[in-house]
Amino acid sequence: MRARLLIMLIGTSACGPSTPPGTHQGKAYFTQAGCAACHKIGSQGSAVGPDLTLIGWRQTSQWLDLWLQDPQAWKPDTLMPNPRLPPAARQAIVTYLSERQGQDWAQGERPWDAPALSKNPVARGRVIFARAGCIGCHGADGSGGFPNRHAKGGVIPRLDRVAEGYSKTELIEKIRTGVSSPQAENPHGPAPMIRMPAWKEKLDASELDAVASFLLELSSSKMEKMGW
Repeated sequence: MRARLLIMLIGTSACGPSTPPGTHQGKAYFTQAGCAACHKIGSQGSAVGPDLTLIGWRQTSQWLDLWLQDPQAWKPDTLMPNPRLPPAARQAIVTYLSERQGQDWAQGERPWDAPALSKNPVARGRVIFARAGCIGCHGADGSGGFPNRHAKGGVIPRLDRVAEGYSKTELIEKIRTGVSSPQAENPHGPAPMIRMPAWKEKLDASELDAVASFLLELSSSKMEKMGW
C-alpha cells in the first residue's frame, strides 16, 4: 500500500502542468497521501488524529516540514506513520497546511457553535479544545508530554492540574494572550519551535471562558481521583 502511494505521489509530481500549483497542489497531495483518513480539515476527514483546520495558525511551516520528514524523529511514540513523501510533495503539503487558518469552516458552522452546546460551557470547551487543535500539543486529557525541542523541560506543559496554579480569570488571560516565546533550555541556544498562540485572535470571550471551564473541570476531576 505504501509503495503504491509513493508511486502515485512521484507520478503526480512528474506530471507537472497537470497538477495545479500552490495550495491546490498541496491539497491534491494531502488527499493522495491519505491524510484525511486520520485528520479533519473543516467538515472533511476523520477525527482519529488532531484536527488540522487551524494548523497553519498554530504551527510554523518550519515545524510542519520537520514533522512531515519524520514524525518519529520529533516524537518517537507518535502513532502517525512516516509518510516518506518526495520533497516536492512534502513542500506542497506544508504550503497547503500553512494556509489553513480556519477558513475551511463555513461562516457560523464551527463545530462548537452547535445549539446543543450553547448552555453547557464545559462540553463546549471540550469541543473547542479538540477541534481547535489544542489536543495536538496538550493531549486529549491535558496530560501534555508532546516534545518541544530546545524548550525548558523539553515538553509542552500539562494542563490537567491548572486549578492548582490559576484562577479562572488568570487561566482565561493565559489562553487569550498565549506564550509567544517559551523559555529556552539554553538562553544562548536555539529558540523553541513550538509556542502557544494568542487565542484572542481566533476565539471570542465566551469561547475562551468555555475552554477555561473545561480545563478547570478536567483539573478538578484529576485532583479528586488523586484524593485531593
